[in-house]
Amino acid sequence: MTAVTRNAPSYDLPEGARHVRADLADPSTLGAAVTGADALFLLPAGELLGGGAPATEVLDVARSGGVCRVTLLSSQVTGVRPGAPTHGRLREFEEAVRSSGLDWRILRPGGFASNAYAWAETVRTRRTVHAPFAEVALPVVDPADIGAVAAVVLREQVNAGQTYELTGPTPVTPRAQAKALAGALGEEVRFLELSREQAREHMARFMPEPVVDGTLDILGEPLPSERRVAPDIEKRSSAVRPVPSRPGRPATPRPSGRRPADGEAAEKTTRAGRGGGGGGEKAPPTPRGLGGKKTPPKPGAHL
Repeated sequence: MTAVTRNAPSYDLPEGARHVRADLADPSTLGAAVTGADALFLLPAGELLGGGAPATEVLDVARSGGVCRVTLLSSQVTGVRPGAPTHGRLREFEEAVRSSGLDWRILRPGGFASNAYAWAETVRTRRTVHAPFAEVALPVVDPADIGAVAAVVLREQVNAGQTYELTGPTPVTPRAQAKALAGALGEEVRFLELSREQAREHMARFMPEPVVDGTLDILGEPLPSERRVAPDIEKRSSAVRPVPSRPGRPATPRPSGRRPADGEAAEKTTRAGRGGGGGGEKAPPTPRGLGGKKTPPKPGAHL
């Protein structure tokens, strides 16, 4: 298992994992990470979504290194809002994956429940959540559930050519999330609703303008397909388990949970599993509720 980031990680890696510095924006740096790997988990993030080398070059390097399976973490937006200018780069990666000649799967999660970390400072200092669209409910998904799905599809050797939409188990409003925080803390947490313009002004401090507008459109005027709980949560196969079928984790903040280190969430990471395992490598636990035949753990890669 190889973890790859542009900079040295400020957090501990799992036992048996090694680290290689490389950059998805420069595929020529990826050779050492993917050589000998048979599966790749591809996570385009940060500046890469705005530019960088063609996505096909990343897949070419992976294929040359021996990778035969690839799983891409994309976004629900690429499917339900195909014309969204903010997701053009992800659409490029999706097309590159589909035309790569490799066995491929694509994950399209909706909004991340962990975006509630944006409220951390005001909750900590003033026990207050500031957010727009107080009563608009979306089925945000816990990143741990995305990881559980990825752990299954990355290692399986069947069901290639599948695209899975992932959401949480139930729609939840920002006001309800603030109430859940209050329950977790055992203290009152006030909710102050922002207007769209107030939210836009705040978000523009750290997000490009087109991304701000696109995000506010989804938060304030979601499409019916963005409000629903994704059917892929309970999709089955008669041959193997394609995705975890246990209930997804609710969007209930967990103050005791580990918060990503500063900058950690923005890192592009790669994990490349090498043939033969070894090195004390442990396979991720299989999510509960997955019927069907067990598939032996296989090494994989995350970019």
